[in-house]
Amino acid sequence: MIIPRLALKNLLGAGLRTWLNVVVLSLSFVLIIFLQSLYKGMGDQAKEAKIDIEFAGGQYWHESYDPFDPLTLEDAHGVVPDPIQEKIDKGEATPILVTQATIYPEGRLRTILLKGIYPQQSIVNLPSKFLVQEGEDIPALIGARMAKSAGLKMGDMVTVRWRDAKGTFDARDVQIARVMKTSVGTVDQGQIWIPLEKMRGLMSMENESSLVVVAKNTEDIPTVSGWDFKSLEFLLADIEYLVRTKTTGGSIMYIFLLLLAMLAIFNTQVLSIFRRRKEMGTMMALGFTRSKIIQLFTLEGAMHSVLAAIVAAIYGIPFLVWFSKTGWALPEGTDDFGFGLGEKLFPVYSVGLVVGTIVLVLLVTTIVSFLPTRKIAKLKPTDALRGKMS
Repeated sequence: MIIPRLALKNLLGAGLRTWLNVVVLSLSFVLIIFLQSLYKGMGDQAKEAKIDIEFAGGQYWHESYDPFDPLTLEDAHGVVPDPIQEKIDKGEATPILVTQATIYPEGRLRTILLKGIYPQQSIVNLPSKFLVQEGEDIPALIGARMAKSAGLKMGDMVTVRWRDAKGTFDARDVQIARVMKTSVGTVDQGQIWIPLEKMRGLMSMENESSLVVVAKNTEDIPTVSGWDFKSLEFLLADIEYLVRTKTTGGSIMYIFLLLLAMLAIFNTQVLSIFRRRKEMGTMMALGFTRSKIIQLFTLEGAMHSVLAAIVAAIYGIPFLVWFSKTGWALPEGTDDFGFGLGEKLFPVYSVGLVVGTIVLVLLVTTIVSFLPTRKIAKLKPTDALRGKMS
């Protein structure tokens, strides 16, 4: 125990030089945890929103359906197979029919996606109950982004034109029954939702769908020919990739700060070894081996990270707890990207993140502290007592 006590005494005795290094290191601690938790919170928030309002427990896609290729939508539909239809009848899934269409708000032409969904469904958190048709007018559901860009509001009538299964163009007026506000732009931008059965009748696509959304936590997923099941892992892959990209890019900032702290500790160690030559010679004369002296100086450098962790906890914990409650208010217009972040971004902390950050900084600090001490292995006690470095 003599080496740890001696290392701590020497470290605290260095005064301002030690505390400057500790403060910079503590900033690295807090910044790493803050940024990493922010990116994790961003990913979790986006995935939860997508699952809640669009993906649920996964989706069956018609073999020709590709949401990123609107030119395939004309043929991307088919009769729902019996195994999937059984789940729909049990309330474990809901079908959706998708096609390209054109609307004419205030005489302007705008290409959209026309989507049909059961008004009574509860698989996804869409306000589809407003699609219950009570009169002759076809009710329609749109998102706030769509309403803003098309200049539509609740109660407005708009003409929708589409091509049915026989290739014939048809058109109807629909009434905006509800304008929903959602953070998920992929169910909002350029889309109009109408009752599924009404859409099937208008398009001559009896019992047909483009995709079927399965309820959350559904375990029995039958394999059906002509329909591909897309798991949440597949559907959320773009979000996972984006978060990894953001995490890698954001790491440059705290790596730069960490390198500055390591450079300061390295210089401190070099200066300390140069100025304390006589002290090392005295310790050798008293029986300290070279390996013990190397341990002492390495431990002194490594203790910078221990003190930094304590300092970071003093001001970092209150800040991180406060931030987790208040969140980060996103600037207006951020949700137009359709990433599903909502109005505020909340960080997500984990034990692994905190422990991993501490271990990383401690390991790097120890290595940087050890590198200058290698010169001690060649030091002769007589030279050290005279203040020389051999």
